[in-house]
Amino acid sequence: MALSFLYRLVRRVAEAIRIHRMDGMAKDAEILVLRHQLAVLQRQATRPRFTWSDRALVSALARLVPRERWASFLVTPETILRWHRALVRRRWTYPHRKPGRPTLPQETVELILRLARENPRWGYLRIVGELKKLGVAAVLRRHRLPPAPRRSGPTWSEFLRSQAKGILATDFFTVDTITLRRFYVLFVIEIDRRRVHLLGVTANPIGTWVTQVARNFASDLEEAGRHFRFLVRDRDTKFTACFDAVLDSIGIETIRTPVASPPLSGQLSNAR
Repeated sequence: MALSFLYRLVRRVAEAIRIHRMDGMAKDAEILVLRHQLAVLQRQATRPRFTWSDRALVSALARLVPRERWASFLVTPETILRWHRALVRRRWTYPHRKPGRPTLPQETVELILRLARENPRWGYLRIVGELKKLGVAAVLRRHRLPPAPRRSGPTWSEFLRSQAKGILATDFFTVDTITLRRFYVLFVIEIDRRRVHLLGVTANPIGTWVTQVARNFASDLEEAGRHFRFLVRDRDTKFTACFDAVLDSIGIETIRTPVASPPLSGQLSNAR
Protein backbone atom coordinates (compact mmCIF):
# COMPACT_ATOMS: atom_id res chain seq x y z
CA MET A 1 0.00 0.00 0.00
CA ALA A 2 2.87 2.36 0.76
CA LEU A 3 4.41 1.76 -2.70
CA SER A 4 1.04 2.38 -4.35
CA PHE A 5 0.65 5.65 -2.48
CA LEU A 6 4.19 6.72 -3.37
CA TYR A 7 3.62 5.92 -7.06
CA ARG A 8 0.42 7.96 -7.17
CA LEU A 9 2.05 10.82 -5.30
CA VAL A 10 4.97 10.97 -7.76
CA ARG A 11 2.56 11.00 -10.69
CA ARG A 12 0.56 13.85 -9.20
CA VAL A 13 3.70 15.85 -8.49
CA ALA A 14 4.76 15.41 -12.13
CA GLU A 15 1.32 16.55 -13.24
CA ALA A 16 1.56 19.59 -10.96
CA ILE A 17 4.88 20.54 -12.58
CA ARG A 18 3.35 20.15 -16.03
CA ILE A 19 0.32 22.24 -15.09
CA HIS A 20 2.55 24.93 -13.60
CA ARG A 21 4.21 25.41 -17.00
CA MET A 22 0.90 25.76 -18.84
CA ASP A 23 -0.52 29.16 -19.65
CA GLY A 24 -3.60 30.42 -17.84
CA MET A 25 -6.06 29.83 -20.69
CA ALA A 26 -4.96 26.21 -21.13
CA LYS A 27 -5.29 25.57 -17.37
CA ASP A 28 -8.80 27.01 -17.27
CA ALA A 29 -9.86 24.96 -20.27
CA GLU A 30 -8.47 21.73 -18.79
CA ILE A 31 -10.21 22.40 -15.46
CA LEU A 32 -13.54 22.95 -17.24
CA VAL A 33 -13.13 19.75 -19.26
CA LEU A 34 -12.27 17.73 -16.12
CA ARG A 35 -15.21 19.17 -14.20
CA HIS A 36 -17.62 18.36 -17.02
CA GLN A 37 -16.28 14.81 -17.32
CA LEU A 38 -16.63 14.42 -13.55
CA ALA A 39 -20.25 15.57 -13.73
CA VAL A 40 -20.94 13.01 -16.48
CA LEU A 41 -19.36 10.21 -14.43
CA GLN A 42 -21.34 11.18 -11.33
CA ARG A 43 -24.58 10.87 -13.33
CA GLN A 44 -23.70 7.43 -14.67
CA ALA A 45 -21.43 5.67 -12.19
CA THR A 46 -22.37 4.11 -8.89
CA ARG A 47 -20.57 4.90 -5.65
CA PRO A 48 -16.81 4.83 -6.39
CA ARG A 49 -14.46 2.70 -4.31
CA PHE A 50 -11.25 4.25 -3.04
CA THR A 51 -8.19 2.24 -2.12
CA TRP A 52 -6.06 3.10 0.90
CA SER A 53 -3.57 5.02 -1.28
CA ASP A 54 -6.42 6.87 -3.02
CA ARG A 55 -7.80 7.98 0.33
CA ALA A 56 -4.41 9.10 1.60
CA LEU A 57 -3.71 11.10 -1.56
CA VAL A 58 -7.12 12.79 -1.64
CA SER A 59 -6.85 13.66 2.06
CA ALA A 60 -3.37 15.14 1.59
CA LEU A 61 -4.32 17.21 -1.48
CA ALA A 62 -7.56 18.39 0.14
CA ARG A 63 -5.48 20.57 2.46
CA LEU A 64 -4.27 22.54 -0.58
CA VAL A 65 -7.75 23.17 -1.98
CA PRO A 66 -9.93 25.94 -0.47
CA ARG A 67 -12.98 24.58 1.30
CA GLU A 68 -15.40 26.35 -1.09
CA ARG A 69 -13.86 24.36 -3.98
CA TRP A 70 -14.51 20.97 -2.40
CA ALA A 71 -17.73 20.63 -4.37
CA SER A 72 -15.68 19.10 -7.20
CA PHE A 73 -14.64 16.15 -4.98
CA LEU A 74 -16.36 12.79 -5.27
CA VAL A 75 -16.46 12.64 -1.46
CA THR A 76 -17.75 15.03 1.17
CA PRO A 77 -15.63 16.69 3.90
CA GLU A 78 -17.29 14.37 6.43
CA THR A 79 -16.02 11.37 4.46
CA ILE A 80 -12.44 12.69 4.49
CA LEU A 81 -12.65 13.22 8.24
CA ARG A 82 -14.03 9.68 8.64
CA TRP A 83 -11.06 8.33 6.69
CA HIS A 84 -8.73 10.18 9.02
CA ARG A 85 -10.43 8.82 12.14
CA ALA A 86 -10.17 5.28 10.77
CA LEU A 87 -6.48 5.82 10.04
CA VAL A 88 -5.92 7.07 13.58
CA ARG A 89 -7.65 4.01 15.03
CA ARG A 90 -5.37 1.74 13.01
CA ARG A 91 -2.28 3.69 14.09
CA TRP A 92 -3.02 3.95 17.82
CA THR A 93 -4.03 0.54 19.10
CA TYR A 94 -4.25 -0.06 22.83
CA PRO A 95 -5.41 -3.15 24.71
CA HIS A 96 -9.09 -2.92 25.56
CA ARG A 97 -10.90 -4.22 28.58
CA LYS A 98 -14.39 -3.92 29.93
CA PRO A 99 -15.07 -0.74 31.95
CA GLY A 100 -15.36 -0.79 35.71
CA ARG A 101 -13.68 -2.82 38.40
CA PRO A 102 -12.48 -6.37 37.69
CA THR A 103 -14.52 -9.22 39.19
CA LEU A 104 -13.52 -10.07 42.74
CA PRO A 105 -12.41 -13.62 43.63
CA GLN A 106 -15.01 -15.72 45.43
CA GLU A 107 -12.84 -15.84 48.57
CA THR A 108 -12.85 -12.03 48.76
CA VAL A 109 -16.63 -11.90 48.33
CA GLU A 110 -17.09 -14.41 51.13
CA LEU A 111 -14.76 -12.41 53.39
CA ILE A 112 -16.68 -9.18 52.75
CA LEU A 113 -19.99 -10.86 53.54
CA ARG A 114 -18.56 -12.38 56.70
CA LEU A 115 -17.31 -9.01 57.95
CA ALA A 116 -20.67 -7.39 57.19
CA ARG A 117 -22.71 -10.09 58.94
CA GLU A 118 -20.47 -10.40 61.98
CA ASN A 119 -20.23 -6.61 62.41
CA PRO A 120 -23.71 -5.24 61.67
CA ARG A 121 -22.69 -1.69 62.65
CA TRP A 122 -19.89 -1.58 60.13
CA GLY A 123 -20.75 0.36 56.98
CA TYR A 124 -19.14 0.50 53.58
CA LEU A 125 -16.30 2.77 54.67
CA ARG A 126 -15.24 0.62 57.60
CA ILE A 127 -15.18 -2.57 55.55
CA VAL A 128 -13.35 -0.77 52.75
CA GLY A 129 -10.73 0.27 55.25
CA GLU A 130 -10.37 -3.29 56.46
CA LEU A 131 -10.06 -4.81 53.01
CA LYS A 132 -8.10 -1.95 51.38
CA LYS A 133 -10.77 -0.94 48.88
CA LEU A 134 -11.58 -4.19 47.11
CA GLY A 135 -15.00 -3.22 45.75
CA VAL A 136 -16.93 -3.73 48.98
CA ALA A 137 -19.89 -1.50 48.19
CA ALA A 138 -20.76 -3.39 45.00
CA VAL A 139 -20.66 -6.75 46.80
CA LEU A 140 -22.87 -5.59 49.65
CA ARG A 141 -25.39 -4.03 47.27
CA ARG A 142 -25.50 -7.22 45.20
CA HIS A 143 -26.32 -9.22 48.35
CA ARG A 144 -28.81 -6.58 49.60
CA LEU A 145 -26.89 -5.57 52.72
CA PRO A 146 -27.51 -1.85 53.39
CA PRO A 147 -24.89 0.44 54.99
CA ALA A 148 -24.98 1.13 58.72
CA PRO A 149 -27.26 4.14 59.37
CA ARG A 150 -24.67 6.08 61.36
CA ARG A 151 -22.10 5.75 58.58
CA SER A 152 -24.29 6.78 55.66
CA GLY A 153 -23.25 10.10 54.17
CA PRO A 154 -23.37 12.22 51.03
CA THR A 155 -22.64 10.60 47.70
CA TRP A 156 -19.99 11.94 45.33
CA SER A 157 -22.70 13.75 43.36
CA GLU A 158 -24.14 15.38 46.49
CA PHE A 159 -20.70 16.42 47.70
CA LEU A 160 -19.73 17.91 44.34
CA ARG A 161 -22.99 19.86 44.03
CA SER A 162 -22.55 21.42 47.47
CA GLN A 163 -18.88 22.29 46.90
CA ALA A 164 -18.99 23.02 43.15
CA LYS A 165 -17.97 26.68 43.42
CA GLY A 166 -14.62 25.77 44.90
CA ILE A 167 -13.77 22.73 42.74
CA LEU A 168 -11.73 22.42 39.57
CA ALA A 169 -11.12 19.29 37.51
CA THR A 170 -8.30 18.62 35.06
CA ASP A 171 -7.42 16.03 32.47
CA PHE A 172 -5.76 15.44 29.09
CA PHE A 173 -7.34 14.72 25.75
CA THR A 174 -5.53 13.92 22.50
CA VAL A 175 -5.69 15.27 18.95
CA ASP A 176 -4.20 13.38 15.99
CA THR A 177 -3.06 15.29 12.90
CA ILE A 178 -3.32 14.07 9.32
CA THR A 179 0.29 12.86 9.61
CA LEU A 180 -0.73 10.79 12.69
CA ARG A 181 1.27 12.95 15.05
CA ARG A 182 -0.42 12.94 18.44
CA PHE A 183 -0.76 16.10 20.54
CA TYR A 184 -1.79 16.17 24.20
CA VAL A 185 -4.10 18.96 25.38
CA LEU A 186 -4.23 19.79 29.10
CA PHE A 187 -7.32 21.63 30.30
CA VAL A 188 -9.01 22.63 33.55
CA ILE A 189 -12.76 23.03 33.99
CA GLU A 190 -14.59 24.97 36.71
CA ILE A 191 -17.25 22.55 37.97
CA ASP A 192 -19.74 25.28 38.91
CA ARG A 193 -19.57 27.55 35.85
CA ARG A 194 -18.46 24.97 33.25
CA ARG A 195 -15.74 27.39 32.20
CA VAL A 196 -12.82 25.63 30.50
CA HIS A 197 -9.21 26.83 30.75
CA LEU A 198 -6.86 25.54 28.05
CA LEU A 199 -3.48 25.22 29.76
CA GLY A 200 -1.36 24.04 26.85
CA VAL A 201 -0.77 21.70 23.93
CA THR A 202 2.33 19.55 23.47
CA ALA A 203 3.53 16.43 21.72
CA ASN A 204 5.63 15.46 24.74
CA PRO A 205 3.83 16.01 28.07
CA ILE A 206 6.80 15.53 30.38
CA GLY A 207 6.83 16.56 34.04
CA THR A 208 8.64 19.86 33.50
CA TRP A 209 6.09 20.97 30.90
CA VAL A 210 3.12 20.02 33.08
CA THR A 211 4.65 21.87 36.03
CA GLN A 212 5.26 25.01 33.96
CA VAL A 213 1.71 25.22 32.65
CA ALA A 214 0.50 24.73 36.22
CA ARG A 215 2.61 27.76 37.25
CA ASN A 216 1.10 29.80 34.44
CA PHE A 217 -2.42 28.81 35.47
CA ALA A 218 -1.74 29.57 39.14
CA SER A 219 -0.40 33.00 38.18
CA ASP A 220 -3.51 33.73 36.11
CA LEU A 221 -5.78 32.82 39.02
CA GLU A 222 -3.86 35.07 41.43
CA GLU A 223 -3.95 38.00 39.00
CA ALA A 224 -7.71 37.56 38.55
CA GLY A 225 -8.22 37.27 42.34
CA ARG A 226 -9.97 33.91 42.03
CA HIS A 227 -9.78 31.22 44.70
CA PHE A 228 -10.55 27.51 44.60
CA ARG A 229 -10.26 24.83 47.28
CA PHE A 230 -9.86 21.59 45.35
CA LEU A 231 -8.64 20.26 42.03
CA VAL A 232 -9.78 16.76 41.07
CA ARG A 233 -7.53 14.74 38.76
CA ASP A 234 -6.94 11.11 37.88
CA ARG A 235 -3.82 9.07 38.64
CA ASP A 236 -2.12 9.69 35.29
CA THR A 237 1.66 9.62 35.75
CA LYS A 238 1.93 12.83 33.71
CA PHE A 239 0.67 14.65 36.82
CA THR A 240 3.79 14.86 39.00
CA ALA A 241 4.31 15.85 42.62
CA CYS A 242 5.63 19.21 41.40
CA PHE A 243 2.32 19.82 39.62
CA ASP A 244 0.46 19.28 42.89
CA ALA A 245 2.94 21.46 44.81
CA VAL A 246 2.38 24.43 42.48
CA LEU A 247 -1.37 24.33 43.08
CA ASP A 248 -0.88 23.77 46.81
CA SER A 249 1.15 27.00 46.93
CA ILE A 250 -1.99 29.01 46.09
CA GLY A 251 -4.25 27.03 48.45
CA ILE A 252 -5.65 24.45 46.02
CA GLU A 253 -5.62 20.91 47.37
CA THR A 254 -5.23 18.16 44.78
CA ILE A 255 -7.65 15.22 45.09
CA ARG A 256 -6.91 12.08 43.12
CA THR A 257 -9.81 9.95 41.95
CA PRO A 258 -10.02 6.40 43.37
CA VAL A 259 -8.43 3.55 41.46
CA ALA A 260 -10.65 1.99 38.77
CA SER A 261 -13.53 4.42 39.24
CA PRO A 262 -14.77 5.46 35.75
CA PRO A 263 -18.24 6.55 37.05
CA LEU A 264 -16.61 9.48 38.85
CA SER A 265 -16.06 11.32 35.55
CA GLY A 266 -19.79 11.28 34.92
CA GLN A 267 -20.49 12.53 38.43
CA LEU A 268 -18.14 15.46 37.85
CA SER A 269 -20.00 16.32 34.64
CA ASN A 270 -23.36 16.29 36.49
CA ALA A 271 -22.20 18.15 39.58
CA ARG A 272 -24.35 21.21 39.03
